Amino acid sequence: MSDITILHKKIGMKYSPFIIAEMSGNHNQSLFTAMKIVEAAAIAGADALKIQTYTADTMTISTRSTDFVVSDKKSPWHNQSLHELYQQAYTPWEWHQAIFDRCKELGMIGFSSPFDESAVDFLETLNVPCYKIASFECTDIPLIKKVASTKKPMIISTGMSSIAEIDETVLTAKNAGCEDIILLKCTSTYPASPMHSNLKTIPNMKEVFQCQVGLSDHTLGIGTAIASVVLGASVIEKHLTLSREDGGVDASFSLEPHELRMLVEESKSAWQAIGNVHYGPTEAEINSKSYRRSLYITEDMQKGEELTKSNLRVIRPGFGLAPKYYDVLLGKKVNKNISRGTALTWDIVE
Repeated sequence: MSDITILHKKIGMKYSPFIIAEMSGNHNQSLFTAMKIVEAAAIAGADALKIQTYTADTMTISTRSTDFVVSDKKSPWHNQSLHELYQQAYTPWEWHQAIFDRCKELGMIGFSSPFDESAVDFLETLNVPCYKIASFECTDIPLIKKVASTKKPMIISTGMSSIAEIDETVLTAKNAGCEDIILLKCTSTYPASPMHSNLKTIPNMKEVFQCQVGLSDHTLGIGTAIASVVLGASVIEKHLTLSREDGGVDASFSLEPHELRMLVEESKSAWQAIGNVHYGPTEAEINSKSYRRSLYITEDMQKGEELTKSNLRVIRPGFGLAPKYYDVLLGKKVNKNISRGTALTWDIVE
């Protein structure tokens, strides 16, 4: 499968993981806070910052009838109506240009998740370099067609989707003109449990769909995200907040800036550690071979004297014969006087 380029960033297993900081609604309706989140993401080393483009009215209708109220008591949004939640969480459209400009100034890619066709039209006026499809919109085929028609790279979260639904989405995107697709394994619970993350899906997804695959991670901490790298994730998306104590719609399962920095560093280390199938010493280990055990004379010996368990030992360092010859050499005679601490070699044995 081919690597993908988004602006100046290369995405693929030949490159360290592409880290996306998701702002979501953690700005708490403050542009000042939004800009601080952008700056924190850049300082932490994120490759990109993502926002979301919708309004409460483009997402749902204003009502508190049962279908439109979050009933899950474990949800951080329990008992909120969907309209109330989205009104609280949305990023004002008039902020988008300023946020993207600041990302560019700081060397990050700024982009967004559109949630309806009007959002795509708006984002096109801002010339975004790529699009993210949220898990809950993965099966919104009209939206997939609209985004794919821009012919820009699409990053698609797959939470809750069956393999058939993902296949339909991917085929729709390709048929509508999108050539660069990245699928993200995702568990659509907030927060998500590591035991429900099923990271083994990542290499399978890569094989089935022949595209770059990553992880949109809602677990607490960074352990799950780091593990995903070893299984082939080339993209990691995590929510970012300045402080979980500040509250906000996604704050409870978001990383703080120092944690994002740790994710950037440790995911790169995990990627570097994958390496290749290799046996024997690496170039870095060559000098260490001298500290293996080997056969040494451990008492002064006279010519013709026999090697015994007293005067021949397997010790460090490793300049003598290999330990596997120990039993073979016991009882053999030395052909000259030998000083204690001499590495045993074949030329001193009769």
